Amino acid sequence: MVFHGFGVLCLLLMSAVTLGAVHEVKDGESIQAAVTKAQTGDTIRVFPGTYHETVFIDKDDISLIGVIEDGEWPHLDGEKVLNDAILYSGNGFSVEWFKITQYKGNAIMGQSGNNFSIRNNWVIDTGLYGIFPEFGHNGLIENNILSEIEDAAIYVGMSDYIDVRNNQVFDNVAGIEVENSRHVLVEGNVARNNTGGILVFITPGLPIKSSYDAIIRRNFVTNNNTPNFAIPGSLVAGIPSGTGILVMSGDKVVIEDNIITGNNTGGIIVTSGDFVTEVASDKESDPHSDQVEIRNNIMFDNGNDPDGEMKLLMLSKFSTKGPDILAYQSATQKERGSCISRREAYRSYGLDEWTDCDAPTVRAVDAVVSADDIGTTRQLVTKMLEAPADPRVITADADGAEVVYSGICAGCHAYNVRLIGPPALVIQAQYGDDVQAVADYVANPERRRPDFPSMPPQGHISEEMRLLVAEYMLGLEG
Repeated sequence: MVFHGFGVLCLLLMSAVTLGAVHEVKDGESIQAAVTKAQTGDTIRVFPGTYHETVFIDKDDISLIGVIEDGEWPHLDGEKVLNDAILYSGNGFSVEWFKITQYKGNAIMGQSGNNFSIRNNWVIDTGLYGIFPEFGHNGLIENNILSEIEDAAIYVGMSDYIDVRNNQVFDNVAGIEVENSRHVLVEGNVARNNTGGILVFITPGLPIKSSYDAIIRRNFVTNNNTPNFAIPGSLVAGIPSGTGILVMSGDKVVIEDNIITGNNTGGIIVTSGDFVTEVASDKESDPHSDQVEIRNNIMFDNGNDPDGEMKLLMLSKFSTKGPDILAYQSATQKERGSCISRREAYRSYGLDEWTDCDAPTVRAVDAVVSADDIGTTRQLVTKMLEAPADPRVITADADGAEVVYSGICAGCHAYNVRLIGPPALVIQAQYGDDVQAVADYVANPERRRPDFPSMPPQGHISEEMRLLVAEYMLGLEG
């Protein structure tokens, strides 16, 4: 389709210089062994079969491509023993056409790699996250199907210039989650039967302190009423069932041309950060949602059975039904600079001080021709960069340790807010200045507290780098 052409061209340009040898992996062989043999620019083709392994790619420009024959997929099966299916820190990484099931942590996790492409994968029940690029620039997540994930099916964490397009996410806690990320396009996805469909927010206590310039456009966000089955105490455990789209502390977020129906708590909720977490713990993170634009969405049949605090809030408004759109806490304030078009079409609360967006309802063809004049995003093709981002180089020093911490550790450990694992502040109190003990634990973690799940092993990181990261983490101040 025309509006995807630029992103495809970017990927072609990214891959044009990565042609190399082709390695084939058959059932009964090791994918990791092929990765070990591969050189920069090589392609690894994996044929149908069941593979019980974790694959780690730390080389640049590697393509990991599944081969489907007679409906049979290459199947990475963690058997609820292994933590991760695919981990990559290399730049220019591509992965396509894999079925991934039964891992405890992640299906596909990026650990600081730039210029990635994750397409056409089928992910079921892989623990905390499905597709999780962390601390990466310039990436495409497209045409994937993900279900039964206990945190976020697609989790864009501390990443910039990302397109999330044409994915199906269902039966998860969070369908698509954009956290502490900038310049993100979420378009053409189907988010259904999750606890929350699409989320844009700031988690306090992370190295990146902002989340802005996200476009949520042309998505189907329907019937996100699955009871919340996240790990108790985790941030997403506070997301009310029945949430269509949630913006929490995100700035400059445009929600346009979506179909949002059947979400029992609310279709769109815009709120400040203390909606589900304690934002006062991070003075550098702005908890307010500023300059949110809600434009020309089709919304109906939302708010039929509000969950938890939302039910109490609606009763205070003398209503038993939730809203199509709710602005809550500081998001109601005029100084936040938010706007809505066609406000009379929706059942809404808290939008009295929002202004009217300047875009009229027009035919799509007219909108494309005159988009700049009428204030719509329809002329925008992609949030990816025109040229590949600079490859991220991880050096064996304090700077490299910061990158590794941001790309791996911060996915589970904020500074003083609970995520999946204990906060870094708690780890500092436990270990003091015992760098070696932390480095050893990173390689071979053991579950020590019943209120937290087992942490994933990071034995693929060199001992030298583990020591540097441990030193960085124990010296972290916010």
